[in-house]
Amino acid sequence: MPERILITGGAGFIGSHLADALIERGQPVRVLDSLVAQVHAAAEGEARPRHLHPEAEFMHGDVRDRARLERALEGVDAVVHLAAEVGVGQSMYAIERYMAGNTLATAVLLEALAARRRQIRKLVVASSMSIYGEGAYRCPACGPRYPRLRSNEQLQRRQWELACADCGARLEPALTAEDKPLYPASVYAIGKQDQEQLALVAGQAYGIPAVALRLWNVYGPRQALSNPYTGVAAIFSARLLNRQPPLLFEDGEQQRDFVHVSDVVAAFLLALDRSGADGCALNVGSGAAVSVRRLAEMLAAGLGCDIAPQAFGRFRAGDIRHCLADISQARQRLGYAPRRRLSEGIPQLLDWVRWQTAADRLEGAAAELAAHGLMG
Repeated sequence: MPERILITGGAGFIGSHLADALIERGQPVRVLDSLVAQVHAAAEGEARPRHLHPEAEFMHGDVRDRARLERALEGVDAVVHLAAEVGVGQSMYAIERYMAGNTLATAVLLEALAARRRQIRKLVVASSMSIYGEGAYRCPACGPRYPRLRSNEQLQRRQWELACADCGARLEPALTAEDKPLYPASVYAIGKQDQEQLALVAGQAYGIPAVALRLWNVYGPRQALSNPYTGVAAIFSARLLNRQPPLLFEDGEQQRDFVHVSDVVAAFLLALDRSGADGCALNVGSGAAVSVRRLAEMLAAGLGCDIAPQAFGRFRAGDIRHCLADISQARQRLGYAPRRRLSEGIPQLLDWVRWQTAADRLEGAAAELAAHGLMG
């Protein structure tokens, strides 16, 4: 009999795509999701989101509701834990909400799994590249460097790039491997680090093989376009749909690794199926770098919008400059190989975006950050 998989947060962006893939290969899927309004605005008043596969068993509920969670775990062989509060900026003023939704919810899940340890074959948890803080860098003269966040004084001078603390030379972005020191720079990042480490520690203690996948900047269809704290590709798309220019913090030259949701789903399937990453945390990205400005330009061109992105020179507390994924461990341990380049993934995203309506809430979110003193 095929294994039954529970996906917490499975009605969301990544989870719904994972449910599709599991069902396509004949595996029963149960979804537990609280349908947070900020993410699932389109599902308000519905029993389940329309995009969720019709063969997925849906349970409305919060992971922190132990009775509901126990029902969701009945007959389950493996768990993918995606349920989380998402948003770096918002986490800095909604601290209790984010720690409850990420750290506490994971603790509740792990207690329930410990009581069922003979039943659960595998636990896969969604971690995040945000736990690194700044990415890895290299100084031309001094070699590898792992800097902390830039100071407010530096940012207020609009000096965006990082310099070597020893010789003062400008640092060059390098690939960030899993052994880089972790300097989480937001409440969200701390919660994701908690989720990852709690899962790995509890998994080892209770004999449940556990894997944490550190996801980079995931994009693709079904991302919440009206959530101003979601991925930047969705935020920019919402602005363009409303005939507004994408707004770039700092100068827009920050480099990121954007990975298509189909490649992320492939990584989760590999982690469920193979044992090579058990007990480990692995990077899941594309292995390619692109600036935030270039992403905005690609989206505008794809939508046929003659709207240039605007850099307004402001910065947010906790923002990093560059972070690029070293995916060699995922390749080696899981056989992970990203297949969709950004130039191929953006047209697919935009084929979906063109049929959507989106409320542009970015300026309101920026005002909220400024009101809390979190934007300079």
